[in-house]
Amino acid sequence: MPDVPIVELGPERCDALLRFFAELPEGDLTFIREEVHDPETVRSWAGAGGRWVSTEGEDVTGYVAVRPLPGWSDHVGEVRLVVSPHHRGSGLGRELARRALVEAVSAGLSKLVVEVVAEQGAALALFTDLGFTGEALLVDHIRDRSGQLRDLMVLAHHVRATWEGMDTVGVTEELEASNR
Repeated sequence: MPDVPIVELGPERCDALLRFFAELPEGDLTFIREEVHDPETVRSWAGAGGRWVSTEGEDVTGYVAVRPLPGWSDHVGEVRLVVSPHHRGSGLGRELARRALVEAVSAGLSKLVVEVVAEQGAALALFTDLGFTGEALLVDHIRDRSGQLRDLMVLAHHVRATWEGMDTVGVTEELEASNR
């Protein structure tokens, strides 16, 4: 995949991010927790850290966030990733997920989790290729917009346990570059 700019979400990209969310298929929206069509919500994310977008010209083509969990789980970050249907299969999701991993390590998080609908084979493959492993299968845990119950998988990446593996995929080099 060609180099795609991945930048931290700032106020100047909020309108493009709102357009990105508005253009997602209805099925994708089922699995997004936040109210992504509310301009006030999306604008509140700008400058707060932990959210990045990939861009093509003035358009957003992908979004990734790492949201630290509160309280006794504050060493854990939850990854949320969405790629435009037109850019799926291009490697963009992998680049966004790698950015999330690098930034989470930089922020001092020692574990990342991601929730994936069990039928989303490409998403499962993407995260397992980056070192995430299954921790839980929650049967009939979510209901899509048509009312159908679906299984949810929770995948986790234990950063310390796989630090050596990061060298082999180039994550530590990217981490060092991002800290310069």
